[in-house]
Amino acid sequence: MEDNFVYILKCADGSLYTGWTNDLEKRLKAHNSGNGAKYTRSRRPVEMVYHETFATKEEAMKREFALKQLTREQKMELIGKNL
Repeated sequence: MEDNFVYILKCADGSLYTGWTNDLEKRLKAHNSGNGAKYTRSRRPVEMVYHETFATKEEAMKREFALKQLTREQKMELIGKNL
């Protein structure tokens, strides 16, 4: 069974990006090479500052949606607790 991940990236401009993937290392490389999300292309390099693991894609996507509803302050608090 494949693991699925939700992650938060810190972009070079200090902004945060939230996404999901089934391969963290490959996805981080894609973001930093300019082949990731449109949002991160002009904000490279990006650094992975947080991730969670889920058994299914559906669970990961549900959590991604929930994280995207958080304020920046709430995300920073979440990240800070897990560094």
